[in-house]
Amino acid sequence: MPDDGIAADAAARGLTVLGEASADGATVVLLGPDPARFWDILRRSPEWNDPDPVDAWSRRQVAALAAAWGGTPRFPFGEPPEPFMRWALGSGRCHSSPVGMLVHDAQGLMVSFRGAVERPLPSDGPVPTPSPCASCDAQPCRTACPVGALTAGGYDVPACRAYVASEAGRDCRMRGCRVRRACPVSPPRPDAQSAHHMEAFLCE
Repeated sequence: MPDDGIAADAAARGLTVLGEASADGATVVLLGPDPARFWDILRRSPEWNDPDPVDAWSRRQVAALAAAWGGTPRFPFGEPPEPFMRWALGSGRCHSSPVGMLVHDAQGLMVSFRGAVERPLPSDGPVPTPSPCASCDAQPCRTACPVGALTAGGYDVPACRAYVASEAGRDCRMRGCRVRRACPVSPPRPDAQSAHHMEAFLCE
């Protein structure tokens, strides 16, 4: 299947192709939410009333794409764990950011993976893209966190969670992580989507 066909199939399901990586002679197609369409499609889906709607929806959509492409679905959640970090960096489209998180050439610090399809075809190899951080002189991600929880030295999860749960952290809780939003490459997404993910983060 040509690349434009893969992209069109993914888009029809509210997903976008974030890159491809090689894996033992196969090609792994990395899939993430389409910033413009994912949330509306999820809210209209039968999984919306599931206890974990995002993962349930992702399983169905990625499995359907795998069946259409003659591949195997892979997920960043559940067991066994899959090497999504290695695949992301191997795609040539994700890089390490100044705050340690992955940054994507088109989705910035908002990049997330809902799954992947491993196709039994050899990869032509990634076509690396420059890190968007290399040309970002301001690097607002470095100073965006109110409690300094995200730095190149690591992620202080307890400090982040405590702040997000507080009254002072209402902006992060309702609109999403300030560091992710500060990235100039990060596309906007609905506040309701961000609030949903932050609620899940607090319940972990």
